[in-house]
Amino acid sequence: MRMKITTYVIIVFFLSVISFHFTACSDGKTEEHKAERPDTIPQPTKNDITIRGNFSDQRSLKFDKKIIDAFLSRYPKLRSYKKDIDTFYAKRNFAFAWYDNNGLIEQAANLYNRMENISEEGLPDSIPYKDAFTDLMKNDALDSTNTANEFTELMLTAQYFIYARTVWSGLDAKRMKSLDWFLPRKTVSYNQLLDSLLTGKNILDTAPVYRQYALLRAQLKKYKDIESKGGFPTIKADKKTYKQGDSSATIATIRKFLFVTGDLSNDNNSAIFDTTLTIAVKNFQHRYGEKEDGVIGSAILKKMNIPISKLIQQIIVNMERCRWVPVNLVSNYVVVNIPAYKLYVYENDTVAFSMNVVVGQPAHKTVIFNGTIKYIVFSPYWNVPSGILKNEVLPGIRKNSNYLASHNMEWNGGAVRQKPGPNNSLGLVKFLFPNSYDIYLHDTPSKSLFGETNRAFSHGCIRISQPQKFAEYLLRHDSSWTTEKIVAAMNSGKEQYVTLKETVPVFIAYFTTWVSKDGKINFRDDVYGRDKRLADMIFSKK
Repeated sequence: MRMKITTYVIIVFFLSVISFHFTACSDGKTEEHKAERPDTIPQPTKNDITIRGNFSDQRSLKFDKKIIDAFLSRYPKLRSYKKDIDTFYAKRNFAFAWYDNNGLIEQAANLYNRMENISEEGLPDSIPYKDAFTDLMKNDALDSTNTANEFTELMLTAQYFIYARTVWSGLDAKRMKSLDWFLPRKTVSYNQLLDSLLTGKNILDTAPVYRQYALLRAQLKKYKDIESKGGFPTIKADKKTYKQGDSSATIATIRKFLFVTGDLSNDNNSAIFDTTLTIAVKNFQHRYGEKEDGVIGSAILKKMNIPISKLIQQIIVNMERCRWVPVNLVSNYVVVNIPAYKLYVYENDTVAFSMNVVVGQPAHKTVIFNGTIKYIVFSPYWNVPSGILKNEVLPGIRKNSNYLASHNMEWNGGAVRQKPGPNNSLGLVKFLFPNSYDIYLHDTPSKSLFGETNRAFSHGCIRISQPQKFAEYLLRHDSSWTTEKIVAAMNSGKEQYVTLKETVPVFIAYFTTWVSKDGKINFRDDVYGRDKRLADMIFSKK
């Protein structure tokens, strides 16, 4: 049945964004403004991207529960949400949630706007019954009988569930595992969703995704705006390198490019490579993880000429990854971002310090997962893996009977291990977080590799550049472990296991794009070739 309402609400919003907290205001019209009803679907202001406030708390406007079956018969692609819709309305005693006595509440147009612009979330613009949703909203706006529409009501609720599943959940777990991503996926159960609605809270107000999601979404909009205006200027090189003091028409193009990217604050169209341009080039190099020398060579030119469409896709791919990351991270934790070749130590959810790392080669990929650092092993043995034993050590022994001694190795039962010492492959200390992948953090005698731009050289484990500092951090709450004692243990030549009094979560992640604390977007090479595969899944027609 259809219920009488008194008028429609014209919506005016503004948005103030601070991290994930939003504020919005609305201006509702009363009965005396009935003649001002819009002749098109009311839209929130351009900047509004939230779904604010609670659902309607009215209980006088109701519909017959049989309408749900009729609705799903007309829109069969929504049948998978039947249980959730039934549960939601049963607890409301089938009272309208998107209408009150003055018509559609402001959240209705806001949800419609979000679904209309779902591509801003880095998702394909292919929601089910998009045209039907538009027609229902439009007909409601034009309905001269001023009645609430059950199908509009149910479509809004169904689209709400679609938004929750699509935006919050991301790809399904099976497809995640096919991408070798073993971080525990954050989940938003429908029970949690329904409970939030029924207790008067709108869980969409604090979108449960990793905080990088909102930052990347803002950058996605920025890059799409740049694309709509023609994208980045193409840089046609007329020499191999450009550095401070050079003069060339190409330099003027480079200057324009860096102004568009935001690395240069002002474009004076100069063709001279001056100090200001050098700083801008270093800004660009920093954002791309390159050596910050202010010199533009072939590698930097190649990155400057990456099509903006590819960067947009890269942002979208990493937004998808954000949907998989657990939301409620503890205040103190460690993150290793493989494409960044960096380890970050977080204290109170803020980066306390970071260090360079070496990760697995593409042929020996470091696995994406999480664990808990529980042990430190000072002066560790290195148990030679069976593959290295077969392919390197045994052939070496056959050629040289002194092979083991020259490599500070010894037999240990039927296996071979390398004894503790400065030349041990694990260095002077390793950090264990028990896992089924045999991945751990460790020191290394090959210090020079930390100065390389591309640091994918290991067999899968993660080498860290400042092992002593990391050990001091992990033992900071144990007064018995002074700096002197740690250094002595690292150089003792005798293996020693230490159980941490306070364990620390560690996340091994894979983000080729992120926004740094200074608000700048960073891009890195897709060292393991995961981006395209994930993009194909996101935009597949299946």
